[in-house]
Amino acid sequence: MKTLLVLLCLSFQLAFSQQVMKHEVYFETDKFEIPETEHSRLLLFLSQIENLDIEKISIYGFCDDRGSDSYNLTLSQQRADEIKSVFSTNEFDESLITNVDGKGKILVNIIKESDLNKIRGLNRKVEIIVQPYDPPRPKEVKPEKESTEDLLKGELKAGDKIQLENILFRTGYSYLTKDSKGVLDNIAKILAERKDVYFTIEGHVCCTHGIRDAMDRKTKKRNLSVARAKYVYDYLAKKGVSRYRMKYVGHKRKFPLGGEPEFDRRVEILVTKIDKASSN
Repeated sequence: MKTLLVLLCLSFQLAFSQQVMKHEVYFETDKFEIPETEHSRLLLFLSQIENLDIEKISIYGFCDDRGSDSYNLTLSQQRADEIKSVFSTNEFDESLITNVDGKGKILVNIIKESDLNKIRGLNRKVEIIVQPYDPPRPKEVKPEKESTEDLLKGELKAGDKIQLENILFRTGYSYLTKDSKGVLDNIAKILAERKDVYFTIEGHVCCTHGIRDAMDRKTKKRNLSVARAKYVYDYLAKKGVSRYRMKYVGHKRKFPLGGEPEFDRRVEILVTKIDKASSN
């Protein structure tokens, strides 16, 4: 009996670990715009999967049995594309989305006539299939690092990436926490003196359960990772770092660190060039 219970428990755990997550979004007749209630349901689903170690995401659009084949293929593709855009604007890594396909119509099988409209309504949909890694990939154990200031003062080469430690942002905003400004002042002083370093400022965001960190709450735009990079860019420029040595870019949430959410609301510096002629 004990052996049977153990086997049942193991089977249950295996089935659970391999379970994919699915969600369906329903559309109105001849429409590909997402209805408001369906959009809210979709955002809730995104909040449930955002911290998973996702291997791939598939998005499939469908129509009901009415309309020509060519019309239904076009409309179902538009519906799938609309769902993908929601993933993108909510800072999901688009490289995880491996399929965005319009499948055309779903044929109505033998059903009761009174159910026909309901069945057709359920066929006007997009299916989202999320496949997590099974088992989840082990988190990278990183060795202790030198401080940001020491790294910037040391030997640098093109391709080096330096996380601006203790430079943290408020959830949903592109401006720094109070304690972070003093740290950035020290970094600005070093970079103003190191005229040989050319670099790109890379912004990142983190989405957490119940608190979206994709939209800039001040501007209402979904470009928060870019806004954070630009904030640091402008701050450094005001402190004397030459603009021609800097660029900025937003990476959405393509590169989460896997720790506390606040540390994904971050900015990094990617060294793009060392001009030896400008070094002291």
